[in-house]
Amino acid sequence: MKKLISVMTAACLAASLAACGSTASSTPASSEAASSAAESAASEAADVQTYKVGICQLVQHVALDAATEGFKDALTEELGDAVSFDEQNAQGDSNTCSTIINGFVSDGVDLILANATPALQAAQAGTDTIPVLGTSVTEYGVALGIDDFDGLVGTNISGTSDLAPLDQQAAMLQELFPDAKTVGLLYCSAEANSQYQVDTVKACLEDIGYTCELYAFSDSNDLASVCQSASDASDVIYVPTDNTVASNTEIINNICLPGGTPVIAGEEGVCSGCGVATLSISYYDLGVATGKMAAKILTGESKIEEMPIEYAPQFTKKYNAANAEALGVTIPEDYVAIEG
Repeated sequence: MKKLISVMTAACLAASLAACGSTASSTPASSEAASSAAESAASEAADVQTYKVGICQLVQHVALDAATEGFKDALTEELGDAVSFDEQNAQGDSNTCSTIINGFVSDGVDLILANATPALQAAQAGTDTIPVLGTSVTEYGVALGIDDFDGLVGTNISGTSDLAPLDQQAAMLQELFPDAKTVGLLYCSAEANSQYQVDTVKACLEDIGYTCELYAFSDSNDLASVCQSASDASDVIYVPTDNTVASNTEIINNICLPGGTPVIAGEEGVCSGCGVATLSISYYDLGVATGKMAAKILTGESKIEEMPIEYAPQFTKKYNAANAEALGVTIPEDYVAIEG
C-alpha cells in the first residue's frame, strides 16, 4: 500500500513539473474551457430524447387533412425538433393501411397516429406494443369490435372521436325540413362506423315521424347510381361522417342539387361539398387534442392503456350558403356559414 502511495506521489510530482516546464505545447486556460464547454454541449445533445411518429391517414379530404395538421402542430408545439413524422396516405385503400402500419412497426416508430377507422383497424392488427392513437374515428367499440364499450380500450390504443350528437343531427333535419316525409340515408357499407351512424339517425328520425330508407354503396364505383336512386325517392338525404362520401362529394352534389334534394351532412367537409347544413366539430381541434395526448404518452406523463377516448367538446350548426340559396332553404340565424 505504501509503495502504491509513493508511486502515485511521484507521478503527481512529475506531472506538476511537466506542466510548469511546458511552453508552446501547453493548452491555454481559455482553450481548455472552450473544449470543456463543447464536450458538455455534445453530451447534453446526446442526452436529448428524440421521437419518431408514424402517421397513417386513410385518404386525403378536408376533415382528415385538418385532423392530421392539428395533430402535428400540437405535438410540435409540445416537443419541438425532438419529434419527427413519417406521414403516409393510403389513398382510400384499407389494404394499403396495413402495409403502412407494418412498415411503421418494422421501423420501430415510437407512436402511431391512425387517422380514420380503417387505419385504426390496421394498427390494431399490426401491433400490440407500439402506442396507437386514433382520430377521426366515430365509435371505438364498433371499430375495434369491443362489446359494451365504456370509453377505455385498456390496451396500446386510445385516441379521439369525431362523433357528433346524432339525435341533434336528426333534430336539425326536422328543424330545416319539417314538411318532409321521406329521408334517404346514404352511406358506404364498407365503413362500420357509417353503418352505426345511419342506424342511429334512422331510429331517431322514425321516432319523430319520418319514413327512412337506407341507401348503401360499396365503393365510389356504385356511388352515383345509388345516390341517384336516393335522390329520386327522398325528400331529404342524410349522409354521415363517411370517408368515401367525403372523397366524392362532387358526385353527390351533381346529382342532388339539380334534382332539388337537400343533403344534411354529418360533418363540415361533406357539407361544404354537397350539403345544406351540418352539426359539426372542428377536425383541426380534434387533431390538436390527439397531439396533446401523444405528447403525454411519449414523455411518460401518461400511460396509453389508462387514457380514455376523448370527444370533441363543441359542436356548431353550419350551413352551405350557395346550396341553401340554390334550393331555397331558409337557414335560421343561429347557423354559421361555412367559409370558402
